[in-house]
Amino acid sequence: MIEIPPAVQIKSTIKSGSVYYFTEEIFTSDEPHYFIVINQYPIKDEVVLLVCASSQIQKVKRRRRNLPGTIVEIERREYIDFTKDSIIDCNDVLTKKVEHLVSKLREGKLRMKTEMDMALVEKLRKAVIQSPVVEEDIKKIITP
Repeated sequence: MIEIPPAVQIKSTIKSGSVYYFTEEIFTSDEPHYFIVINQYPIKDEVVLLVCASSQIQKVKRRRRNLPGTIVEIERREYIDFTKDSIIDCNDVLTKKVEHLVSKLREGKLRMKTEMDMALVEKLRKAVIQSPVVEEDIKKIITP
């Protein structure tokens, strides 16, 4: 069997709606999370913009109750790889280099998941754009 190098796997498939499952070092949790790519053209941009899914729906809603329109709930029937209903806080956008994802895959610490439907990705982008706490530089990358 031919083994495809991690750099080729990521760089040849990354696009808006790509989903990766990994543990993020800056989080307090050691549990892996689902991260969704929201850039229009992530391979061409300097950074990959990721939003993170959480199954702790009520906790996220309480934390962001003053920022309506910036969280997106996704039922597990809407995205095949979710094992639970989830929520995405679009006030927190992670910026990563493509190389970071490649490195995680090389180390066996990242799993590539089924691509997310573009209608859901559009909801995520709209919520990011509505957020008063996301930097304008990030909003420019996702604005068509």
